[in-house]
Amino acid sequence: MAEIKKITKAEQQGQTKIRTVPVAVTPEGFWCCPSPVAFQKTLKSHNSLHKPKHSPPTTDKKPAEKEKEKRPSSTTIRSVIASDEQQQQSNPEETTHHSIAVPVTVQERPERQKVETLPTKVAIEFGEPGSSDAKVILVGKQGFCVKLSVHKKVLVDHSSFFAKKLSEKDSVFACLEIESCEDAEIYVETVGLMYCKDMKQRLMKQSVTRVLRVLNVAELLGFGSCVQSCLDYLEAVPWVGEEEEEKVISSILRLKTEAVGVVTTPVLKRVASSSVDPPKETLSRIIELVLRSKEEKSRREMKSIVLKLLREQNGNNVAENFNETIYSSCRSCLDTVLSLFRQAEETDAKQIGVEADNLTWLLDVLAERQAAEEFSVTWANQKELALLHEKVPLVSRYHISRVTSRLFVGIGRGELLPSKDTRLLLLTTWLQPLFKDYNWLQHGCRSFDGKLVEEGIGRTILTLPLEDQQRILMSWLGSFLNGGDGCPNLQRAFEVWWRRSFVRPYSDRQGNGVSQTDSTSKE
Repeated sequence: MAEIKKITKAEQQGQTKIRTVPVAVTPEGFWCCPSPVAFQKTLKSHNSLHKPKHSPPTTDKKPAEKEKEKRPSSTTIRSVIASDEQQQQSNPEETTHHSIAVPVTVQERPERQKVETLPTKVAIEFGEPGSSDAKVILVGKQGFCVKLSVHKKVLVDHSSFFAKKLSEKDSVFACLEIESCEDAEIYVETVGLMYCKDMKQRLMKQSVTRVLRVLNVAELLGFGSCVQSCLDYLEAVPWVGEEEEEKVISSILRLKTEAVGVVTTPVLKRVASSSVDPPKETLSRIIELVLRSKEEKSRREMKSIVLKLLREQNGNNVAENFNETIYSSCRSCLDTVLSLFRQAEETDAKQIGVEADNLTWLLDVLAERQAAEEFSVTWANQKELALLHEKVPLVSRYHISRVTSRLFVGIGRGELLPSKDTRLLLLTTWLQPLFKDYNWLQHGCRSFDGKLVEEGIGRTILTLPLEDQQRILMSWLGSFLNGGDGCPNLQRAFEVWWRRSFVRPYSDRQGNGVSQTDSTSKE
């Protein structure tokens, strides 16, 4: 009662404005929660009170009045609530309950007093008017306060938190105060859900983000049936975007299911499988479907998507024996190509192009998984295919040189590190066929990058011993001088080899890097 006596004169003189906030009414005779807009408007109006008002200076004020202006207000949120209760008890005939409007009481001081400490109060009544036997006071941020007129039986039946708190109260009319309420709006809505017979229907109109907020408050209150309704909603509603999915999953994983007696498995099943080992079989099926597709545009798009997804995973969470599936597909494509090449004049150019594109894509997948060395060995040993290459019409065979080009690019980038013997065998077997197809590759393949391929070939040659570099580059020189732009331009690699061989031979370097020739010239 001590706090009630601290009511200021402004309150006693009726300096109170009441604003009504519209709410919906359910068949149960209630809908508790003001809309989010109502809360925001109330906060906005409260914040506007904090802005200083500029008024013209006056000179006729008495010293006592000036001193009264400087005196800070001692009104607290609790005293405002107590004054409201006292007014209701002393003047019951002046108290009006409305079934579709919630009174929002804003305490305002006379103009001469400061307003920084004024609280904003929203009063909400649940159930039948005048039937409540308990109050819950939520003290939020910025002095925002919500007073809930509730029923002890409803709270105890639905919330373990309230059941514990109310058991500690001896008085008939209980009053609970919850300080530092982070989300007063959702707190009110969650308490209101205790009065609803069909929470699922009430949640259907909400967004995923808002239901997650309700879920958080329901867990804090030990409101198990509400938590379950939120989980049912989240299990059924579509999640829009990866960000929203992450919010849902992280919120559910943090949920203490033991405290509220719910099961989160149905929701988590959307992102996790209980199967023992499905990745290998699933990925194998995906690879098979993509490789055997008859529709070129769809096949190209799915190859790009699968490669992108594997690149994002960077090999993580992918079955370790998945490489076996890839190599099995590679062998199948090679067998098909070899069979087509053996038919010589009757070859199907379109089918060869499809199989060559499949091999190139599988090589991309292996390179992403850092497992392409075995492919380079297999390709370098395709001597029969290389011999048949000259017998096949140029319009059909040039597709195969795309695979050779991709291997050279991978070696040049360091994506695969085959042995010296494999690199030498690869150049010996496939470099001349590539020279012969190069002009067609430049004009027949939209995705062919000549500069990148030339750089890859040059870097691959320069990884070999100097004698092998000389032999291969001298062979290239003859082809380039006769073929011009129809032959890869390896001039950069040729210059490096030249400097290694003639400008400053390694065998002549001694001491501090000074060659014998340099020493002789200095003498």
